[in-house]
Amino acid sequence: MKDKIYSLLPNFFQNCLVSLFNILAYKKRYGKEYKKYLSIFKTNRNLSLEDLKAIQQDRFSSFINFAIGNSGFYKDYECVKLENLAKLPIISKEDIRKNIADLYTLSKKEGTISKTGGTTGKSLEVIYTKRNMQERFAMLDDFRNRFDYKLGKKTAWFSGKNLLVNRDISKRRFWKTDFFYKVRYYSTFHVKEDYLKYYVEDLIRFQPEFMVGFPSTILEIAKFGLKNKYAYPEGITKAIFPTAETITSEMRHTIETFFKCKMYNQYASSEGAPFIFECVIGNLHLELQSGIFEVLDEDNNSVKSGRLVVTSFTTEGTPLVRYDIGDTLVLEDESKKCMCGNNNPLVREILGRIDDFIYSPMNGKINLGNVSNTLKDTQGIIRFQAIQNELNSILILIEIDNAIFTKDIEAKFIQNWRDRVGYEMDIKIKYVTEISVESSGKFRIVKNNIKHLLS
Repeated sequence: MKDKIYSLLPNFFQNCLVSLFNILAYKKRYGKEYKKYLSIFKTNRNLSLEDLKAIQQDRFSSFINFAIGNSGFYKDYECVKLENLAKLPIISKEDIRKNIADLYTLSKKEGTISKTGGTTGKSLEVIYTKRNMQERFAMLDDFRNRFDYKLGKKTAWFSGKNLLVNRDISKRRFWKTDFFYKVRYYSTFHVKEDYLKYYVEDLIRFQPEFMVGFPSTILEIAKFGLKNKYAYPEGITKAIFPTAETITSEMRHTIETFFKCKMYNQYASSEGAPFIFECVIGNLHLELQSGIFEVLDEDNNSVKSGRLVVTSFTTEGTPLVRYDIGDTLVLEDESKKCMCGNNNPLVREILGRIDDFIYSPMNGKINLGNVSNTLKDTQGIIRFQAIQNELNSILILIEIDNAIFTKDIEAKFIQNWRDRVGYEMDIKIKYVTEISVESSGKFRIVKNNIKHLLS
């Protein structure tokens, strides 16, 4: 009903609703705890490595005690010290999915729900305590504040929000605006050659101080702008903060060249992974105040380059203890120090999020973030894989939990896909007992076999 009313409203009132929604949402995110944590993280920016490790040890001790005492899943865990963390078992996304009710330490009404899409094709619904949610936003904003970002400064946002209606497309208007906080949300579902000029020209008119969101969408806009010799105004945009996807050096170069500003990367996850932040010099730092990062090989030995297993201190609602998040991390040599003043350990590279897409003749490239978000508001889909062998058709393999999955959920999942690829593509659903991984052992949520037709 709410969606239908929204679709019937004039554009101005739709923008008013977007503004109102954000005002209500931000009340939860930016309360007293947020301000307290923001002050703490600002004060702690230049702590020594020894001090940061001491904070990490104290926070782990409190966190593991809380998890054992409040989560049924961890009630039989041994209360180990940080140096003995390896004694505890490693858990997977599937472990969390199957035991989610036991993991919760509070009800959904008491906390804040985060519905993850998940680039591995598995959906999770985690609950944050209100305090943890405010702490996470404080930590993220402290990172962005280092580049002069503040809530309320003019920002262009590229995320999986589906805010457009048909008349927006017909009028070539691919955005909605939060008047109060000065945020313009650009659709990431309509990034195709025929529409890109409208994105570029509106960004030049809007002149955002900051950009946030899917780098693959920002890249397509930058490529179009350079190709067609648009002159983006210099000195207007101060920083770009990518989310949800891996960025390559080529992507970074193209985006920074067109928008004439620097991009600063960060790593986390919807289910609550601890943070990794890029500094002003361009180095990636683990944020030890947010959790523990283990980089392990197949035998669970510590290595410089391997799979990432995390313990996150800001997940008291759905505790993550030694969680195999499905990404790969390459640590920098411990002898290397950064001159930015941040003494957290350095990361050489974040891997594991595959830069892939589905191509819709109607809407253009559907990036990995938007593909993973087709799981939003669904249950019973263990994981899926989208395969594109033809321009006008996609095959979706699905593993389901028969005890939960229903025809209504199938309809919602397909509608999520229709919102992204349009109604002209043929969507074929195939239910399977198991989806194969690659020879490397990695799972691919998207297999695009027509890239050669698009170059």
